[in-house]
Amino acid sequence: MRLLKMRGGNVTMPDKIAVAQNVDELAGAAKLVGAVNTIVNENGKLVGHITDGNGFNDNLRDHGVTLEGKKVTIVGGGGAATAIQAQMALDGVKELSIFNIKDDFFQRTVEMGAKIQQEVPTCTVNVYDLADKECLRKEILESDILVNATIVGMKPLQDQSITDGLEDVFHEGLVVADTVYNPLETKMLQQAKEAGCKTVNGKGMLLWQGVAAFKLFTGQDMPVDEVKEQFFKD
Repeated sequence: MRLLKMRGGNVTMPDKIAVAQNVDELAGAAKLVGAVNTIVNENGKLVGHITDGNGFNDNLRDHGVTLEGKKVTIVGGGGAATAIQAQMALDGVKELSIFNIKDDFFQRTVEMGAKIQQEVPTCTVNVYDLADKECLRKEILESDILVNATIVGMKPLQDQSITDGLEDVFHEGLVVADTVYNPLETKMLQQAKEAGCKTVNGKGMLLWQGVAAFKLFTGQDMPVDEVKEQFFKD
């Protein structure tokens, strides 16, 4: 990038952590997450950003969902999930209840939750074992937004949902959002829609990640409405 004077570039899994360790500086949520998907060349200094959280949150806003002062239950502890958690805290969420499988990586989720809490003390962060279904039920019932940031619901797991057996959690006023975009309407979103909840699928997250990267690269705003016409044509 320096040699060719490239303005920047994007990377995806499994390179996000390695890139974060090799840029000159981390910015925004990338500092918290320790992962990068967007690199910007600032006159020879490579600055790493992560737009996963921006993309997810801006997609919610595009659907009329506000984050400030809200309580969010989010399932998942991977790269995208962690970026969303960090960005939600930075964007003014009041409380995050994070659920993840209690496997070898569970401690990393706990440590990340503590790090977010330390960096953004106005946001209360709790981490729970996903196997504790009663705890999950309680937290969703008390939440304003429910997020699936796992691969559950994505093909070939399209017949599964993180809320299987918990269909009574879809209460009035709950916004249900998914990072999965294949299929566009996951089983969880179908369950939520049938219960009368507002739903947001994962495809818009891809668009808004691009919007964030475009701004970082050019300093200009992407003509989002024109891009939407093509992006959502199918």
